[in-house]
Amino acid sequence: MTASHPYDEKFVHFVVLFNVDADYFECHEVMEELWLEEGRSTLYQGLLQAAVGLHHWRNDNFSGAVKLFSQAENKLAAYPDVTMGLDLKQLRADIAGSLNRLRAHPARSPSSAAAEEARAFEAFRLVVTDDALRSLAKALAEIPYEQRVHPEDD
Repeated sequence: MTASHPYDEKFVHFVVLFNVDADYFECHEVMEELWLEEGRSTLYQGLLQAAVGLHHWRNDNFSGAVKLFSQAENKLAAYPDVTMGLDLKQLRADIAGSLNRLRAHPARSPSSAAAEEARAFEAFRLVVTDDALRSLAKALAEIPYEQRVHPEDD
């Protein structure tokens, strides 16, 4: 964090990876670093778990998605509706909706077209409520993905 804005660069990068790139594995990598650096914040852990839940769901690991979404839901419940420039109320609603879909048709239930459709991956985004965070994320998103994610490879 700097004096000019209250957001750590890794936090901003997490938002861009989540909303722009939909790279939930890299979201996990970036947020885990920040989570460890910042004393294992349950806010950061909940955000990390939401991203990993999406990663599992996209890869048809439905039980893993349910587990991580449930953990994220529990961690994020303790925070105000708007925290760190994010609409956590909406995020909690998106997680709850995803859990409802996944739990209604568990992977172990008989396969049917309706069950498959109900479990079909559906991403959600982090709703950014703070103009400063929105501006920082927009600027970072303009940097090519490979330069942002693996700058040491250049």
